[in-house]
Amino acid sequence: MIEIVEVTSRQQYRTFFQFPFELYRNCPQWVPPITKEEMDIFDPQKNAVFEHAMARLFLAKKKGKVVGRIAAMINWVEIEQLKKTKVRFGWYDTIDDLEVSQKLIEAVESVAIAEGMTYIEGPMGFSNMDKAGLLVHGYEHMNTMITWYHYPYQKVHLERLGLEKQSEWIEFKIDIYDAKDAPEKVARFAGVIKERYKLKTLEFKTTKEVEPHVDKMFELLNQTYNKLQSFVPIQQHQIEVYKKKYIPYVHPDFIKCVVDENNEMVGFAITMPSFTKALKCINGKMFPFGLYHLWRALRKNNRASFYLIGIQESYQSKGVTAIIFQDIQEMFNKRGITEVETNPELEENKAIQAMWKNYKHELHKRRRTYRKNISL
Repeated sequence: MIEIVEVTSRQQYRTFFQFPFELYRNCPQWVPPITKEEMDIFDPQKNAVFEHAMARLFLAKKKGKVVGRIAAMINWVEIEQLKKTKVRFGWYDTIDDLEVSQKLIEAVESVAIAEGMTYIEGPMGFSNMDKAGLLVHGYEHMNTMITWYHYPYQKVHLERLGLEKQSEWIEFKIDIYDAKDAPEKVARFAGVIKERYKLKTLEFKTTKEVEPHVDKMFELLNQTYNKLQSFVPIQQHQIEVYKKKYIPYVHPDFIKCVVDENNEMVGFAITMPSFTKALKCINGKMFPFGLYHLWRALRKNNRASFYLIGIQESYQSKGVTAIIFQDIQEMFNKRGITEVETNPELEENKAIQAMWKNYKHELHKRRRTYRKNISL
């Protein structure tokens, strides 16, 4: 018999975030998150998203042992501005037992019914800045710090329970050319675009130099993705959280900005050294050696992750991405980076995917959110 327990105590809260370490203990592809950061996501005192969101966490138990977990979330901005009456679910992890998944999904459905929502969708977080998508292809590859790993049976469970595909994300692995082998046409095209629109790139030496530009970056993110189906506007108080959460991880070399003749930002990209191997070593705990492993990954790494890109709406079809990627290519060459993994991109986002056409690339992972309508 499966028992569903809502998380209400501090001990249950810890158990919720420790469960994946047991479930994926022997999985070499699973890259653990930093436990404290995961816990902070659901702490209303530390995550400003709770100013316009709610969450309930559930554990599944079998014979007294925890065998699954799931989070149910409502983003009221999504409901009030976009009129999408849905409950999001995420942090979905379970043993290979269909009944466990069934009871976890039923717990999410019960939240939807109680709040008058019409459907559920997941796995996803509170907003576009959180992890999203169940891994459905590429199980042989490790996840990155901004994605989840799932076992193949989790896809089978959701589909057998009647959930249907809603959105699909794809991820690419890209080989970076040596400086001598880089396509000349890419550099030439970037130069033409710079001259035609009187654009220039900004170089940053310190994180402090980056900080004044971060708000504009998020403004461009809202412009870049506002027509995609899963988009939810990023609120200012969320931006403040993301500044503290992510910017310290990023070396200034990995942030590229393009501005016009009036120094108005028209595009940017944020890449990061790959933290995958470092996070495997850290195994969820920053102390005593976590900072050392992250520091080492920042400075000695031949792999990187493509994290965020934003383009001003009026420039989205004018080739600004060529300027950005040319700058990234040169920086990667200087740092000895030979391989890049993209963040998940919605399958219909062809504009972003076109960036990789001049490089050897492989679509190596797919993620999917699933939807189920609720009968009230």
